[in-house]
Amino acid sequence: MIKKRILSIDVNTGSEAEYYHLIHQHIEEGTSGYACFSNVHMLIEAENDNSFQEVVNNATFAFPDGFPIAKSFKYLYNISQERIAGMDFLPNFLKECNKKKYTVGFVGSTPEILELVKNKMAQEYPDIKISVLISPPFGEKWDSEGYIDQINRQNTDVVYVALGCPKQERWMSENYSNTRAFMFGIGGALPTYAGVVERAPLWMQNIGLEWFFRLYKEPRRMFKRYLYTNTKFIYLLIKELIFAKRRRE
Repeated sequence: MIKKRILSIDVNTGSEAEYYHLIHQHIEEGTSGYACFSNVHMLIEAENDNSFQEVVNNATFAFPDGFPIAKSFKYLYNISQERIAGMDFLPNFLKECNKKKYTVGFVGSTPEILELVKNKMAQEYPDIKISVLISPPFGEKWDSEGYIDQINRQNTDVVYVALGCPKQERWMSENYSNTRAFMFGIGGALPTYAGVVERAPLWMQNIGLEWFFRLYKEPRRMFKRYLYTNTKFIYLLIKELIFAKRRRE
């Protein structure tokens, strides 16, 4: 599938459903890979750090998670692009995993959240086998070798990695080739799936205000990030649009 450069990162075009066949192909052939869900925060991290830019651009897939990223396709390439949000992809692809009877693992979040996820999945997706529920210790060195060994010993097909950006993308990049599993960096999707964190109403998601809902819910944590990342993104996008117009003249 095609990728297009959105400022500093290469992002996939197309719909979520169009990628299921390719992902299943990777899983069933035992070809490891990893997918990022690209939003403004990730783009600015990549803009500021060339090594992280390489991590995102080397991903098997980099889906347009954020509304501004999806809309940028229209501004830069006149392409109508839907969001492929990690929050939606998690339950959607769990249905696929259930159909295929995949073995699924989780790395990240807290033990309490992982337990809630396990219990909910047992009710909703009884044909999925859960291989590992790994909550890396906060403020301590992670035993990544041990985690990968657990994943491999259980013949895991899919690993959902919920360590937050940019940790989860770096971890997937460093470790995916040591396993046959396909990895997805889903950020904060697990607390939402578990019902612990409320998601923005659908109408806010559809008009690109999901970030505002998160800011309303967590003002201390999110204010500085959104003020910096959103402002810089708008500046960079306008700059790119001006340069693109000059190139066409």
